[in-house]
Amino acid sequence: MGETLSILVVEDNEDNQQIAQIILEREGYRVDLAATSAEVRQRISAHRPDLILMDVHLGLEDGLDVARGLKADPATAAIPIVALTALAASDDLTAAGCAGSISKPIDTRIFPAQVRGYLCLDRHVNRS
Repeated sequence: MGETLSILVVEDNEDNQQIAQIILEREGYRVDLAATSAEVRQRISAHRPDLILMDVHLGLEDGLDVARGLKADPATAAIPIVALTALAASDDLTAAGCAGSISKPIDTRIFPAQVRGYLCLDRHVNRS
């Protein structure tokens, strides 16, 4: 059997967390959840994810600022980050170090394929 890939979902809305978690676990991924930048650091220190899905608007925090911080840290810079957003401009996402974005609300029919595409892209790039 292959390795179980892990995804950290950074989302402050509990309903959105649950939807993402259910879909991703059904696909066989290990899923960790975080709602704040402090929780992101805790989850990453406990288990390094293969991918981070980052909500752009985390209540009082800016998800893109969290992404910039992760990309600036050599310990987390290599973890691909995909923005979950309805509004952010692609230039903002690229400047924050995001590999791309998935529109919110997520389309449950295509969400697994979107995530798989980012995981496959990362594995191809990192193993070339």
